[in-house]
Amino acid sequence: MEREQTLKVLNALANGIHPATGEKFSADSPYQHPDTVRALFEALRLVEGARVPDRGLEQPVSGSGSRWSPEEEQRLASAFDGGRTVEELVRVHNRSRAAIEARLVKLGKLDPSAVTVPLRYPPKPPASGETQRAR
Repeated sequence: MEREQTLKVLNALANGIHPATGEKFSADSPYQHPDTVRALFEALRLVEGARVPDRGLEQPVSGSGSRWSPEEEQRLASAFDGGRTVEELVRVHNRSRAAIEARLVKLGKLDPSAVTVPLRYPPKPPASGETQRAR
């Protein structure tokens, strides 16, 4: 739904009017309850003040969605073992923080409890003898 249409619908609802028919809601309608009216006006205010994203202007992370090669995994693991932070690895590998953290968990280099973004797939337990660390 486009922003202008969203604003029209929220405005109608907040003012007690059915957005499709233009009919006024009855006094016992949930849309006439004071908390509902306040919530709708707050939502309207937030949508009006929200920054509209410039589609296409924000560049996605270029490595996003591409497969990890064994060589890149090795470079990632070596850099992490060498003391590089996740933020540094994000810049070096040109991937999102989620991608870096998920790969480090998969490689057994980062404990899942240290991950700052939700993992899409639950981690498998590390092989015995491997150590994990938080950074």
